[in-house]
Amino acid sequence: MSTRLKGLDTVFLPFNQGHDGGAGNPVNPNGYATAYLWDEVWARDSWLDILGRYLVPVKNDRKQLVGWIFPRYHQLDATRKVLAAVRTDGPGRKYLVQHSAGSGKTNSIAWTAHFLADLHDAEHRKVFHSVIVISDRTVLDSQLREALTAFERTQGVVAIVSGDGASKSRELAEALAAGKKIVVCTLQTFPFAIEEVRQLAATEGKRFAVIADEAHSSQSNETAAKLKLLLNAADPADLADWADGGEIDTEDLLAAQMSAKAGGDQAAGITWVAFTATPKDKTLQLFGVRPDPTRPPAADNLPAAFHVYSMRQAIEEGFILDVLANYTSYKTAFTLAHRDTGEVIASPEVDQSAAMKGIMGWVRLHEYNIAQRVQVVVEHYRRHVQHLLGGKAKAMVVTGSRKEAVRWQLAMRRYITAHGYQLDALVAFSGEVDDPDSGPDPFTEASQALNPRLHGQDIRTAFKGGGYHLLLVANKFQTGFDEPLLSAMYVDKRLGGIQAVQTLSRLNRCHPGKDTTYVVDFVNDPPEILAAFKKYHQTAELADVTDPNLVFELRAKLDGQALYDTFEVERVVQVVLKGAKARQSELDGALTPVAQRLLVSYTQARHAFDAADEGSPARQQAKDRLDALSLFKRDLGAYTRLYGFLSQIFDYGNTDVEKRAIFFKGLLPLLTFGREREGVDLSALRLTAYTLKDMGQAVLDLRQGEPEKIQPTSESGSGSVQDKQKVLLDELIARVNSLFEGDLSPGDKLVYVNEAIRGKLLEHPDLVLQARNNTEAQFASSPDLHDRLIDAVIEVRSRYSAMSDQALASEETQRAMLAFLLGPGRLWETLRAQAG
Repeated sequence: MSTRLKGLDTVFLPFNQGHDGGAGNPVNPNGYATAYLWDEVWARDSWLDILGRYLVPVKNDRKQLVGWIFPRYHQLDATRKVLAAVRTDGPGRKYLVQHSAGSGKTNSIAWTAHFLADLHDAEHRKVFHSVIVISDRTVLDSQLREALTAFERTQGVVAIVSGDGASKSRELAEALAAGKKIVVCTLQTFPFAIEEVRQLAATEGKRFAVIADEAHSSQSNETAAKLKLLLNAADPADLADWADGGEIDTEDLLAAQMSAKAGGDQAAGITWVAFTATPKDKTLQLFGVRPDPTRPPAADNLPAAFHVYSMRQAIEEGFILDVLANYTSYKTAFTLAHRDTGEVIASPEVDQSAAMKGIMGWVRLHEYNIAQRVQVVVEHYRRHVQHLLGGKAKAMVVTGSRKEAVRWQLAMRRYITAHGYQLDALVAFSGEVDDPDSGPDPFTEASQALNPRLHGQDIRTAFKGGGYHLLLVANKFQTGFDEPLLSAMYVDKRLGGIQAVQTLSRLNRCHPGKDTTYVVDFVNDPPEILAAFKKYHQTAELADVTDPNLVFELRAKLDGQALYDTFEVERVVQVVLKGAKARQSELDGALTPVAQRLLVSYTQARHAFDAADEGSPARQQAKDRLDALSLFKRDLGAYTRLYGFLSQIFDYGNTDVEKRAIFFKGLLPLLTFGREREGVDLSALRLTAYTLKDMGQAVLDLRQGEPEKIQPTSESGSGSVQDKQKVLLDELIARVNSLFEGDLSPGDKLVYVNEAIRGKLLEHPDLVLQARNNTEAQFASSPDLHDRLIDAVIEVRSRYSAMSDQALASEETQRAMLAFLLGPGRLWETLRAQAG
């Protein structure tokens, strides 16, 4: 299919139905495999519908026609099937559309919104009063707004909730009350004030369609329930009476709220159409279509996507790239010591889990670890990526934390400057990062030390320009970031499951001349990455559904501990159900006595535990009390999460479970115990050996083997409190070091370079003088520096014969040693400090 004929330069795109989860067309037993074109697509009514409703002109800033948007087959098929299903099923159903990245999802949503807004039933009555389009990601919201506005045939049909000049909640309520056909907003900024709830609940008989983009966890719990309550027109007379000061029976109001969560959508006339490329288990259970819609989800009635355009089909049709085709992994090995100035210091007893996390975090932030990774990234980018796409190819570096991102950027800027490369990098993270080891002041994206050329620009806008090559990110731009020039990704963060797919898929966008991508991974195991992708390569399938009885089991477990009573639950519920009429002091008065009683009990048990002798019955009794309260708190959280999810699928028909959800949700934040963390002093820790080994290109073939099915949520509460395992810090360090036995060579020893060689160089007064009077770059090019390096190698040869002989025989080793000394070894800075 092509929308523009240009002779031999005409570009034809696939317009196939798809076959067996991939490209092509299924076998047609009655004729040609392509018969669907003239039988369906080019049929008179269909063709007129495409020309009249689907075909959208593309204009430039001067309003000149520069092209056309024509639907791809899966877009045509999905939108038509959704409309047909709504006509047949009526309002109040849910439809999950699993369309791969690169499927044109934004346009599919825009067409679906306009068609649902214009949909009429067999009696020519309008099916929906309004269609609400919600984007879960503010990055994509602008794209959705532009597409919906571009597809608008009549001006004023689309209302954008921007919050300009009024609150977004009021703007939304006014748009819906005015009967705007399409209302666009973001879920994160969607307010649910009670005044708007009353106004919309009073509009009896109105029906709504909600189109959710990337239907993940933010639509899975309370926010989605609030949205449904906002649009729910059930029992408007009762709610109106309450607004006028009348009383409403608590049981009736709770039943109405639960109805809105579970089976009340159909009665309320709310239709959901959820679009996502990577549905989670909750997404499939909430929005999937069941084989038997009259029965709740079950092992023999598993919800599934209503329509699928798979990752495999998109790759095979050439609309996206296979990002696993060039996947290289690295393995890190290191050894540590717990010493100070060569002498063994006291080894304290520490919590094994906390200490292990601290040690691994210390290694990750170590300047040598980051410097080695920076070198790999920059040199790989220059060798394999920079020349692609006419020199416009870009890359992303995914770091493990905001502090790591700051140190990566500082190290990368030093490395690029020291080598005189014509490269520049941006770093993106939210908020402030306090890192005294890197600078006295907190760092932000606008800090001169990090992004000196940003000058107030938005990171996305700046990166799209021609002046930046690499973008370092920390928990930002891993999803919802669309940059077709992105050709490589360097991963220094643990990515699990769906996060791996969403993050690496930032690379898969096509661009003229882009036929390959690179992934260099320092952390993750290639088979695990492959398994994550295979779940979404074709159709995501559930292995089972979450057992609804888990809620009752958790309720019985929590009730059985006798830490609250029915009166306390009822008192909190009565206050919460007053809504805007309730005062904060009322809620505090209902919750504080319960929370205070539990906090005092925990404090007393802690004091008793600390005062009792080791192994005594009193100590064990106090420990049992501490464990019981800690488990109680965990189970409160498990209940609120589990009920918030399951109540949208199953109508429990029991107000007691709803009451407990309200009570537990208010109580949980007040229970501040159980947050104690033991600090571990790692100030004497030293990195004594280190290597970063290229494991080569991994073969990750998405076509081989069967994918794992998606396991359902199963949160039944914590069974027990695990005792903290105490271990000597030196013993733990020895265990860590033993993990890398055989992976390190004598040349990987950092003690030789960082202490022996560096110590000798710091003794030379001529180097001190040169460091004081020259920039780092000038100092690095000094011939004296190389000569003094050779002198130092010879001087320490008696103690380090093997490594000294290796250094004297290899210019490459000498260059590597200087690179370390001038980078993480901070030789120039230390010499200047001595001079000062």
